Amino acid sequence: MEKQISAEFEKRFGGTGTFYASAGRINLIGEHTDYNGGFVFPGAIDKVIMTEIRQNDLDKVRVYSIDIDDYAEFGLNEEDAPQQSWARYIFGVCREVIKRGGVVKGFDAVFAGNVPLGAGLSSSAALESCFAFALNDMFNGNTIDKFELARIGQSTEHNYCGVNCGIMDQFASVFGKKGQLMRLDCRSMEYEYYPFNPEGYELVLVDSVVKHELADSPYNKRRQSCERVAKRLGVETLRDATMEMLDEVKGDITAEDYFRAKFVIEEKQRVLDVCDALNRGDYDTVGERMYETHRGLSKDYEVSCEELDYLNDIARECGVTGSRIMGGGFGGCTINLVKNELRDKFVETACRKFNERYGHEPKIYDVVISDGARRV
Repeated sequence: MEKQISAEFEKRFGGTGTFYASAGRINLIGEHTDYNGGFVFPGAIDKVIMTEIRQNDLDKVRVYSIDIDDYAEFGLNEEDAPQQSWARYIFGVCREVIKRGGVVKGFDAVFAGNVPLGAGLSSSAALESCFAFALNDMFNGNTIDKFELARIGQSTEHNYCGVNCGIMDQFASVFGKKGQLMRLDCRSMEYEYYPFNPEGYELVLVDSVVKHELADSPYNKRRQSCERVAKRLGVETLRDATMEMLDEVKGDITAEDYFRAKFVIEEKQRVLDVCDALNRGDYDTVGERMYETHRGLSKDYEVSCEELDYLNDIARECGVTGSRIMGGGFGGCTINLVKNELRDKFVETACRKFNERYGHEPKIYDVVISDGARRV
């Protein structure tokens, strides 16, 4: 990838720049809890967005995406927003740095990635974090702290891309460390690293190749449900709610809002259970909680789909330790905790059965927990 980017940069802009990269992420457990003030448990993975970048003497940004085969050019004022949706991520990062009093000057960049698009691995957060890290290093002497870099990416989603997301994806991309998962308290922003090198197990992602588009989607409607219930309960977020509190107001809220809140409250506890289980090396409990999360996401939060439920059923039939839908939902992939000796049989079975039912094979990604945003 680096050679490909370098050749394209030389062809378009001449000379060389500096390389930066940031990672996609998995989330072992803790879905749709980040914007509810709860806990999440993500890690950066060995799939990245990488860019070569260099300051130019112009008052504008010139950037080329190898993967999309598209070029964008834009200024750094609010009215200069580009039309291309992919370029708005980079423009948004520039604007959010400037809004915070940071410096951004014109630059040239070429980027590419191997974070699968639409699979729930947060390719957008990897893109935002890659450029936020680069702008901090190039123009601001790394004076913007890491949490602010994550917030810059989150604000880009909110203000320029139409997705009212939580902080988890950008946090994972910025703070990721090789061989470490992170438990993030999305209310206090306190976090703790947990070693994750499960001997005898692999993490396997099975991508349904069903694409999801989160802007103007049911994602934002789920968030509104949670906010309505929190308001009815008189709490800031569902982090402070219990099932007893929820059951008391069951007659005052819609059934839909009840089940959305039920999932979030139960998921909060599942994350804590997984942390305790990992400390004990108890991967059976980790797996059980993953299956419980899938059921909740499918039946209560209703962000799964037929294809993902089928992949989850296949995993259970194959004896996979844990499996669940991962990401915002409405397509994407399942994350599977698989014993080494079952991996090949599981992958073969999932590909064959899925192809028989849907007419195409899922994509398989073996992932390793790796470093997040960095200078290459």
